[in-house]
Amino acid sequence: MSLLDVRNLEVTYAGGARAVRGVNLSVDAGQKLGIAGESGCGKSTLALALLRLLPAGTKVSGEILLNGEDVLTMKWGQVRAVRWAGASIVFQGAMHSLNAVHRIGDQIAEPILLHKKATPAGAKKKVAELLEHVGLPAARADAYPHELSGGQRQRVMIAMALACDPGLIIADEPTTALDVMIQAQILRLIEQLVSDQDLGLIMISHDLAVLSDTCDRLAVMYAGRVVEEGPASEVYENAQHPYGKALSAAFPRIGDPASRFAPRGLPGDPPDPSALPTGCTFHPRCPVALDSCITEDPELRAAATDRRAACVHVGGATDPDDAAGAEARSTTA
Repeated sequence: MSLLDVRNLEVTYAGGARAVRGVNLSVDAGQKLGIAGESGCGKSTLALALLRLLPAGTKVSGEILLNGEDVLTMKWGQVRAVRWAGASIVFQGAMHSLNAVHRIGDQIAEPILLHKKATPAGAKKKVAELLEHVGLPAARADAYPHELSGGQRQRVMIAMALACDPGLIIADEPTTALDVMIQAQILRLIEQLVSDQDLGLIMISHDLAVLSDTCDRLAVMYAGRVVEEGPASEVYENAQHPYGKALSAAFPRIGDPASRFAPRGLPGDPPDPSALPTGCTFHPRCPVALDSCITEDPELRAAATDRRAACVHVGGATDPDDAAGAEARSTTA
């Protein structure tokens, strides 16, 4: 049994925006799953849905099985316990996630006191251990968030996420607004903690290079759907879906001078989730779209060993006339 098993997850906001559509994924203990995509593709909505943190009025269906129990059907008391002891989240923007008027030690201690039923002395000891575990002196427990650097605040958020010994950590853009050296330190810290404690990890980012270096598997999302998945390094180096290829090509490669001058970016914008295009939602931006892509929305299909992609060009022959039209469009684009 997987640590986390998400089945056919659908999330629709009160205004009718379909932010997550038919997502299936799983995470085992000790496994690191990366989720990539542009802003607005549904990554953060997916993360919030896993712990039932979405706004009131949001429609959520499907199954979110954490250690075999469906989070979506749990009673409120069970959900509160699961959010810390079962799974916890490291939000992007640590300065905005910490309370500016409370010392960081008190903020880390709060879930320990509530969910572990620890004594104040026991919670204080646990806070000191957690801070040292993430590379901060125990004395920093008396500091306020504004007295810490961005990297230190992110370490505090990681310590807080570990406070109740969860089995799964969800890291939503954990290195946002940090310089490259601090980013590398935070990523190495997360990797080490996952390895040492045999945790499951879901890491969300728009940066395929970071995810390929940190994670075992990678899922690429577009317009609320997973459009490609497989071993992280293989998806990054040889994406099968046109959107995955565009994301991968957006980053220059170290040691490859030619990549510095390659065309960057992808024309157009992600679609409005409340007014999605017909067929494959990527077809208005796709350089190899076929006429059939306007009406057909392909499911994930085998692209190679242990890899899947939701594209008509993957896993079967395409109509020759349709393919010729796609080639012509690609040439003139």
